[in-house]
Amino acid sequence: MSLSAGSIPPAAAPVWTWLPHPHGEPAQPPARAWLAAELGDPDLQVARDGRQRPHLLPPHEAWDCNWSHSGERLLVALARGARVGVDLERLHRRPRALEVAKRYFTDAEANWLAAQDDRDLAFLRLWCAKEAVLKAHGHGLSFGLHRLRFEPSAGEMRLAECDAELGTPEQWRLEEIVPGPGYLGAIAWRPKPL
Repeated sequence: MSLSAGSIPPAAAPVWTWLPHPHGEPAQPPARAWLAAELGDPDLQVARDGRQRPHLLPPHEAWDCNWSHSGERLLVALARGARVGVDLERLHRRPRALEVAKRYFTDAEANWLAAQDDRDLAFLRLWCAKEAVLKAHGHGLSFGLHRLRFEPSAGEMRLAECDAELGTPEQWRLEEIVPGPGYLGAIAWRPKPL
């Protein structure tokens, strides 16, 4: 199904897909092909800003996109009236998860992680949530994983605190996804002025 510029309301939940992605291949061509099909524009132009964050050129500047790849898969998201970020990770053992969390996450997150039975899964949930928000923001991991704190709430990860440069936690939405066997992902978005 193709989307037109007025087909979904501003700041609606992003649409997303996940695609096969051979290891080592560039992600932008298949991401661009899916975005072009969704927007009904075979001439869709995707550019990168100074931090290499993708963005759509006119006439699609009201839309935002992001993608992430892991293993042999690619996750792509498209949002109207919002900044969107995604992260995709392949599930596997993370023997240093707690060590990484203690060094880069907040103390509260590291303490939560230490109490989890399935530490590998819990670590990836936090990692995907943080990276999705930071990719939507546009600075990525260099902004600092400690500058936003997630906590579990009703079985979902919720942004509880964040640096003022990210806005307020209430502005952010997060959807945790399991797009297929062996993968975990997150899509984060917040409204942006049109």
